[in-house]
Amino acid sequence: MEKIELIKKVNEVLAEEFEKEVEELSPEKNIKQTLELDSLSLVDMVALIENEFGVKIPSADLVKVQTFEQLYDYLAERVK
Repeated sequence: MEKIELIKKVNEVLAEEFEKEVEELSPEKNIKQTLELDSLSLVDMVALIENEFGVKIPSADLVKVQTFEQLYDYLAERVK
């Protein structure tokens, strides 16, 4: 999957799940703040991403992913 396709799919999935407009999800924005995630909804987001893209996101990696750009890069490295 090309990175542009991956970004589009991530944005669509997250916007739908967390009832946001796709335009609100820009690369430099903080994921937790933009999606208004608490600890429980963060777990939901991780599960959604893992299921949608067939990757496992360890907790140690999750703390490194703060912005949408970091999430896109993280997934681009792991999604085949």
